[in-house]
Amino acid sequence: MVAPPRPDARVFAALGDATRLELLARLEDGALLSATHLAAKAPVSRQAVSKHLRVLADVGLVADVWRGRERLWKLNPEPLHTVAAWIRPLISQQGPPKADPS
Repeated sequence: MVAPPRPDARVFAALGDATRLELLARLEDGALLSATHLAAKAPVSRQAVSKHLRVLADVGLVADVWRGRERLWKLNPEPLHTVAAWIRPLISQQGPPKADPS
């Protein structure tokens, strides 16, 4: 069996932030949303959301689409598929988690 490609470690770093995880969750249904729209429900400023979106874009987790003068963001799940394919064999080698005896 051929091993799945190893994911870029920067993807894990990008996923290691609660705000970025929230932004990805807001984009998961295929929505195209502006940074302003994303910031409306975020615990950080629009400028901070823009910085988080740049981090996600740098590793390919989101992509921008221009509609007129408005920059919209969408999820690109391909890096997540690579992560999932790489993790799946690691999980299956360990078996299911053991029940907590307490």
